[in-house]
Amino acid sequence: MFNQYWSPYLVMAVAGVLSALYFGITKTVWAVTGEFTRLGGHFLEWFGVDISGWAYFKLIHMEGTTFTRTDGWIVWGMFVGALLMVLLSNNFKIRMPRQKRRWVQALIGGFIAGFGARMALGCNLAAFFTGVPQFSLHSWIFIVATAIGTFGGAKIVGTSWWKGKPVLQKGNTAKIVKERAKIQPYIGMVLAVGYAALIIYFYAAGKNMLGTAALFGALFGILIERGQICFTSAFRDLWISGRATMTKAITLGMAVSSVVTLVIILVGGMDPVTKMAAPSTLIGGLLFGVGIVMAGGCETGMMYRLMEGQVVFLPVFIGNIAGATVLAYGWDHLGIYNALVKMGKPINLITELGAAWALILTLVLLAAGFIVAVFWQKNYRFGVGFKKGETKHVH
Repeated sequence: MFNQYWSPYLVMAVAGVLSALYFGITKTVWAVTGEFTRLGGHFLEWFGVDISGWAYFKLIHMEGTTFTRTDGWIVWGMFVGALLMVLLSNNFKIRMPRQKRRWVQALIGGFIAGFGARMALGCNLAAFFTGVPQFSLHSWIFIVATAIGTFGGAKIVGTSWWKGKPVLQKGNTAKIVKERAKIQPYIGMVLAVGYAALIIYFYAAGKNMLGTAALFGALFGILIERGQICFTSAFRDLWISGRATMTKAITLGMAVSSVVTLVIILVGGMDPVTKMAAPSTLIGGLLFGVGIVMAGGCETGMMYRLMEGQVVFLPVFIGNIAGATVLAYGWDHLGIYNALVKMGKPINLITELGAAWALILTLVLLAAGFIVAVFWQKNYRFGVGFKKGETKHVH
């Protein structure tokens, strides 16, 4: 269980079911960047900035603290769940980037991704993985824009000025690698017991929604770490290596989640979560796509890699919060809402087409995406411009 990573197909299918159940229980969706934005708002408040009049913070609600909100415990639960798996697999190790420029690149990429995600009112979760099963049109706009953005991002990171000079290491010397003492699993077990006690406390104290969020957050964290789920690789790998495993797995997960979510909506008489479809969705998706490739990972990828000890993802996290906070300022102070959002409209496929046709259309589009991914992986092995079996001479 801990010495091998799990099948991304199984992981995303389970995540799809869990995200639907989480919606059914809490009436909200699995998301992270909204809470990142609130953290930015609290940071400003700590330094005496009055954000009470900022329209974006009114939109996402700033009541309480990150530890008294369900969205907060989804985030911290994901960190804990991912760390738990890393420790149980004895895989935590501090890893520093070999090039100093990676610190700046990670920060800039995280900033652009955070800014774009909140402009589009969601990241790879709320505007993508959990947005499609809510049958919100904005998710499809965001997906297409993100795909285009990641293509542009792949071109940027492939340039020599981005890569910098290669780091040369002295060869012909064999390093003696000592096996790490297996104390980490014991620490992981202690962490698991402590976190379970916290969840039990929440339920015992009548804080059922916090307990539910903490539980589901940990489950999501466990899944993304064991499946090595990163939405960046789902797109970036298509453009660079032609590999489509993650793309297919995420598509399958959204299909499973769409079916379960619709059942919950119909049986429970619930309203789906629908976000604004506007030019901001398109522009935000483009920026998000570029940013996650520059950063080297999306929000989910950043979270489990940081828990593995990859320190370079700390500036990605900080950049995400900073970018989201700047967007919150620009929403009304710089006229972003009036210019790019105001003319939009929240459009839901269930309302427009009916439940049956909304599901059929969603599954058809996901199936088409899956087929394209299969074709792409079969015919393109080394990125755009190279076909399977084709040989090109490099001069």
